Amino acid sequence: MKAIVQDTYGPPAVLRLEETDRPVPGRGEVLIRVHAAGVDQGVWHLMAGMPYALRAMGFGLRAPKVRVRGMDVAGQVEAVGPDVTRFQPGDEVYGSCDGSFAEYACAKEDALAPKPRNIGFAEAAAVPVSACTALKALRDSGRVETGQRVLVLGASGGVGTFAVQLAKAFGAHVTGVCSGAKADLVRSIGADEVLDYAHTDPTDGSHRYDLILDIAGNRPVSRLRRALTARGTLVIVGGEGGGRWIGGNERQLGVLLMSPFVGHRLRAVAAMEHHHSDLQVLTEFIEAGSVTPVVDRTYPLAEVPDAIRYLREGHVRGKIVIRL
Repeated sequence: MKAIVQDTYGPPAVLRLEETDRPVPGRGEVLIRVHAAGVDQGVWHLMAGMPYALRAMGFGLRAPKVRVRGMDVAGQVEAVGPDVTRFQPGDEVYGSCDGSFAEYACAKEDALAPKPRNIGFAEAAAVPVSACTALKALRDSGRVETGQRVLVLGASGGVGTFAVQLAKAFGAHVTGVCSGAKADLVRSIGADEVLDYAHTDPTDGSHRYDLILDIAGNRPVSRLRRALTARGTLVIVGGEGGGRWIGGNERQLGVLLMSPFVGHRLRAVAAMEHHHSDLQVLTEFIEAGSVTPVVDRTYPLAEVPDAIRYLREGHVRGKIVIRL
């Protein structure tokens, strides 16, 4: 099969299109004929091996343990391994795995769900990592409730576009923060108010929010807390920038250490493995029309390096998808 592989950490130039062996599904795994695969910041981190702490977490100290990149996946079941009970060949599925930038990929059965009936493979591939992260940030960490005022910083990106729509689906009043060029997008997906960060400081304390989601941001936690209600919740989602060792994750560590000593609830969420139950919740929202994946553009498999370069430029509206 054709796949995007790498043998060393580095910039997008280390990625190359290569013929490699088709994977064989193991116990509890499903072999997927990949139709589309999403691109997010996690792909870049695993490609670059940055921050260095990532390598120590089991992804490979000197070189990536998994040669094929890609996490979000949507496609058709080609074969199933032993003990798989929920899927059979021909089923249309979406979810996450290691190595989705390839014609075939193996995924754990529990990381997959039937593809929503009302969207295509490209839209489905935009969902798993970003939407599950947004869902966990709002529902599990943020404990969002109907009628609350929610501020989403980074509302136009992969996680942000899902966070805005999910917060609205949960009954919140949503204010999205993004660049002026992306304001129409954020408004079109349901935000009640949209702020241009170049002209308005959403953390100046003039407005208070029950829940703030700061997605890949860099504002000091003290400023974010100024915009919370007395018992409000701040959720730091991911982290970019920072040093080589822990990247932008020092803010996440900081809020976890601070939380027991302040009146606000301070939480941190990272993109993580999800369970198929999370995808089923998202499927219900998507099929009901409450959530619509936002796809900025698609690239063919051979142009994955270009897709990652475009991602890192910071201009993406929603998600980038690789189409096979």
